[in-house]
Amino acid sequence: MSQATKRKHVVKEVLGDFVTPTENQQIVKVIGSRGNNLHETVTAQGDTFLVSMPTKFRKNIWIKRGDYVIVDPIEEGEKVKAEISFILYKDHIQYLQKQQLWPEGFKEESSQDKTQKEHEKDEEKDEEEGSDSEDDESDLFVNTNRRDYQYSESEEEEDNDDDDDDEEERTEK
Repeated sequence: MSQATKRKHVVKEVLGDFVTPTENQQIVKVIGSRGNNLHETVTAQGDTFLVSMPTKFRKNIWIKRGDYVIVDPIEEGEKVKAEISFILYKDHIQYLQKQQLWPEGFKEESSQDKTQKEHEKDEEKDEEEGSDSEDDESDLFVNTNRRDYQYSESEEEEDNDDDDDDEEERTEK
């Protein structure tokens, strides 16, 4: 199977299937990447441990800090205690919340995130409304690789007038 075909099937599986965790699986939140396909996670109870990303997800699916995953425990691991079996996206999380399978420890967090996002959106709307009335260009990007030239219309007009006088002088001679 080619790499593109493999990627297509993995992405289709991750985005399309709605998976519920089994008895030995648990939902955890990714709090950081430790490199070498290892991620630091925290459970709903607050336990922190490392999880590994299986080879089928590597270079095909990316996860970032704050994402939720379903993990299978690894019994022989000391530092790495689980392996990622499924990556949860917004639709998957909503499905698990409707099924009453979402951990209580993460319910409070998701409601706080929603209120923070709504508050930030309201602030952005207020800022946008205020900036429409002002013609302040101080927030525009300034390219530091170019010299800053100051032009004024009066200088250009004077230069043009001088040029006209020079032409007249030349023609008069």
